[in-house]
Amino acid sequence: MTRIVYVNGEYLPEDQAKVSVFDRGFLFADGVYEVTSVLDGKLIDFDGHTKRLTRSLNELDMRAPCDSATLLEIHRELVTRNDLVDGMIYLQITRGAPNDRDFAYPAPETEPTLVLFTQSKPGLADSPMAKTGMKVISIEDQRWGRRDIKTVQLLYPSMGKMMAKAAGCDDAWMVEDGAVTEGTSNNAYIIKDGTIITRNLGTEILHGITRAAVLRFAREAQMKVEERPFTVAEAQAADEAFITSASTFVMPVVELDGQSIGTGKPGPVAARLREIYLEESRKAAI
Repeated sequence: MTRIVYVNGEYLPEDQAKVSVFDRGFLFADGVYEVTSVLDGKLIDFDGHTKRLTRSLNELDMRAPCDSATLLEIHRELVTRNDLVDGMIYLQITRGAPNDRDFAYPAPETEPTLVLFTQSKPGLADSPMAKTGMKVISIEDQRWGRRDIKTVQLLYPSMGKMMAKAAGCDDAWMVEDGAVTEGTSNNAYIIKDGTIITRNLGTEILHGITRAAVLRFAREAQMKVEERPFTVAEAQAADEAFITSASTFVMPVVELDGQSIGTGKPGPVAARLREIYLEESRKAAI
């Protein structure tokens, strides 16, 4: 089946979907995006993603192409047209395509570009890695200073993924001023003596939607949560570690820079958090 994508008001076969060569997303990475997971044909954490999208647009003084109700209709239509059971829907908005390249923002009446596409991931919630855990390396965080805005500027995270791959690992945790910020496409956590520790919100990290849900569920389950920076050494000495993201949910981390974390196997707290997150998110899916 040919995948159907959405481009500026039209549902098109992917080989017919095009944007202008003058689009500012292509020329300047002048755009934002969101990723919403789909389980059993339903959207996970959709409201959280649309709220963060609005925040990202506002931070960049970028006009929204439509309201959240319309975005919901588009998401659901893409699920239907692509027979999507488990997977993700990627949404990207750019500042549009003026008639030529210019560093200055285009005229306010320039229409934003809106693109959405699906990725089918059968068995998304049953990833084998949840049972074996991830291996990560640490790298210097060389991204721009506004990581709280979910922009399409993903070159350095891509480089980080490749550094990890070259080292025979699954991902990289970025480090700035001696402390871990986050993973290349996820938020990072350690667990020590029963306390879940993760970087506090700020401009240094993305305000993860899955992060917010997992921390809420953890507190509701009477787990202790501490939001603060932690070092690589702390992580290596932790009892457990894990990441969260829209596509991985809660995923254990068992090794950092070649050193095992805890027993070197996924621990009980991360496993329980994954179980709770999937159960509660499926209940609330739309």
